Amino acid sequence: MQQSISAGRVAALVGPLDGGPAYASLEASLRLLIGDGRIGYDVRLPSERDLTATLGLSRTTVARAYAGLRESGYAAARQGSGTFTRVPGGRSVTHDHALSPRMDEEIDLGCAATGAAPGLTEAFAGAATDLPAYLGGHGYFLAGLPVLQEAIAAQYTRRGLPTDPRQVVVTPGALAASALVSVALTQPGTRVLVESPVYPNAVQALRTAGARVLPSPVDGGAVEGEDGGWAMDEIGARLRQVRPALAYLVPDFQNPTGHLMADEQRAQLADHLAAAGTTAVVDEAHHAIALDDVDLPLPLAAHAPGAISLGSAAKAYWGGLRLGWVRAPHALVDDLLRARLGLDLGTPVMEQLVLRRLLDAGPVLPGHLDRLREQRDTLVAGLREHLPSWRFRVPAGGLSLWCALPAPLAVPLAAAAEERGVAITPGPVFAIETGLSRYVRIAWTRPAAELADAVPRLAAAWAHTLHGAPAGARGPERMTVA
Repeated sequence: MQQSISAGRVAALVGPLDGGPAYASLEASLRLLIGDGRIGYDVRLPSERDLTATLGLSRTTVARAYAGLRESGYAAARQGSGTFTRVPGGRSVTHDHALSPRMDEEIDLGCAATGAAPGLTEAFAGAATDLPAYLGGHGYFLAGLPVLQEAIAAQYTRRGLPTDPRQVVVTPGALAASALVSVALTQPGTRVLVESPVYPNAVQALRTAGARVLPSPVDGGAVEGEDGGWAMDEIGARLRQVRPALAYLVPDFQNPTGHLMADEQRAQLADHLAAAGTTAVVDEAHHAIALDDVDLPLPLAAHAPGAISLGSAAKAYWGGLRLGWVRAPHALVDDLLRARLGLDLGTPVMEQLVLRRLLDAGPVLPGHLDRLREQRDTLVAGLREHLPSWRFRVPAGGLSLWCALPAPLAVPLAAAAEERGVAITPGPVFAIETGLSRYVRIAWTRPAAELADAVPRLAAAWAHTLHGAPAGARGPERMTVA
């Protein structure tokens, strides 16, 4: 189905034009909107006449802007049909065949990571002006740029967790932060309690370091109105039973269930951790993605001072930024830095300067949450219409739905969906041991139009799975990165 965008919507997205020639300012604004996905790929732009009338510009101004888009590879004209958005080099230049072996026409609802937040391009441009001050030095910052450590520490302090910048170690993403903690604080046989279901790559990082991973169930709570989540008495009993050195926890819009742990639960959990002598490793990658008006609780480390917190720029800004961090007690920072010498020697200076600018504007950029909220609501409405037998609760934040199927057919469903050009992630991917075959995780990270297109395909895949899936059908073999 061909997509188009109205002149009024383009005008709202463009906003006031910057100084300089109007055609150049309009072209630059449209390039940014197409580049960061706010105007999708292969979308028909408004006619020159319609956009001229809506923006109050001359026809020549709009025509020159469109011509500039075509010359730079951001648009293409079809005779008799109009002007359609493109990206330089074509869509295939952004397709990673290692992660998704199908062609780029596939709608990927398996990866819980979005396109870049609006404003990222400007942050890169601003960071380029900051870079020359660092070029005279060696460029290695084992703990991170001091200005970025200060910005991250300030974010924690604003959240109610006073933080010294020297407690922050900047890493190449939250997964690298998790791997660093695993190398520094575990050895072969170290017991680590891990939620199940949970982000699978963090578990792999622990196992690679030799840790013995022990599951702690998180209830999916896949029915609207059911709480689900963490049973603190059971967690306390589990901690007393196994006395793990570490506990890997995701209390903020848990991946994949979407649950948000309340402050009272965090205080109870802190007591249980202290009684067991267990250090919490807290993955906060999703904490900034609050889509509803909810009171966000204090960081778990505010209740458990010995906890280690992991943060990420990927969810709030863009996965391609590849920056994360560890916020640790002072006594553990040297251990982390010594362990890091065998892994990497820091993160790129340019990207750190970009993130410092982004954090100065807040934990998430304006407009990013609005886009995600629209996408979530589109997915929810589509599933309720086309797949009413699937059960789920709508989380107040995060990036995905955790859906309970009427039958344990998640793996063949994923295979059937892929045949119809949609990628989803079956529940067993998130299991520590086995099980979860009645669940699928569906990310709402694609544009709303793609989500609306994907749901009927999922419904067709489900119908096929119910009536035609062979016993023991294997699911698609693809790697999960987010």
